Amino acid sequence: MAASDKQLEGRVETAAKTGGRRGLPFAWRRAKQPKPKYPPQTPKMWLKTVGWRHLIAIIAAIFAIYPVLYIVSSSLSAQDNLSGASLIPKEFSLDSYREFFDPARPNITPFTTWLRNSWIVSLVAASLNVVLAAMAAYAFSRFRFKGRRTGLLALLLVQIFPQFLAFVAILLIMINIGNVFPAIGLDTLAGLTLVYLGGAIGFNTFLIKGFMDSVPESLDESARVDGAGVGTIFWKIILPLARPALAVIFVISFINLFGEFLLARTLLSSTNNFTLAVGLQLFTNADYGAKWGLLSASVVVAAGPIVLTFLIAQKAIVSGLTGGAVKG
Repeated sequence: MAASDKQLEGRVETAAKTGGRRGLPFAWRRAKQPKPKYPPQTPKMWLKTVGWRHLIAIIAAIFAIYPVLYIVSSSLSAQDNLSGASLIPKEFSLDSYREFFDPARPNITPFTTWLRNSWIVSLVAASLNVVLAAMAAYAFSRFRFKGRRTGLLALLLVQIFPQFLAFVAILLIMINIGNVFPAIGLDTLAGLTLVYLGGAIGFNTFLIKGFMDSVPESLDESARVDGAGVGTIFWKIILPLARPALAVIFVISFINLFGEFLLARTLLSSTNNFTLAVGLQLFTNADYGAKWGLLSASVVVAAGPIVLTFLIAQKAIVSGLTGGAVKG
């Protein structure tokens, strides 16, 4: 007993010297220390420390959600005008949605054609944009050549200028291309897709490059030892590892291109070639100018898949953005 008491006293002295509890028995280490008691927080103190953040978040959420709720409410309202519209309609009706899918009125509007055109152009342009940006990012990330840094900075500087500054030049180029290759010239979906490819390639390249820089170059060296070429390394090693960043680029590009209006309105003139954004703009100015319920229903139907896609891919967007930002 005397020996055990001396051992315990030695542990206590060791703990006192080190300022911790390492030398104490397990039961003593598990003992709970009393929690410090803080004075109760008054509403004024809470508002000053934390509450103002909640207040700003609530105001921002209301500011963002109110237009969406108003559009949904207008699409479900029996009144087909804005004069008597309200956030909570007095009488609910699905007539605006029935007009789109009524087989007895198939020619009421080319809404389905506009929606199909938007999907085709957005999917093709976003996919090709991802491929081109990934190739450029791989070159800037792995190769060392003269003008590498200058070229990367030039791509970023181009993004500073507003897109509408190049509208006249793009229009003239598309007219000249159409004289030689009418299939990809003015007033064609293929021509609009080609114009969309150069939109945000600078930002996309920079984002993917930051992600590729985090991939160890030892993987490239191991593949070269095994006889792999540059193309094999890019397609089978680097590209699968950069999948989160590629998903971010694809989703963001698709959403932006789906709602793009200015370029599409400038380059397209035929009603059957209109994208959804251009078609809805004419939808309000022509015979359907007073049918706000029908316009609201068309917006809700068109935005549904986009919202669903964003909700499903939001985790990939966050992980892709942060993954390329910390080691770029």
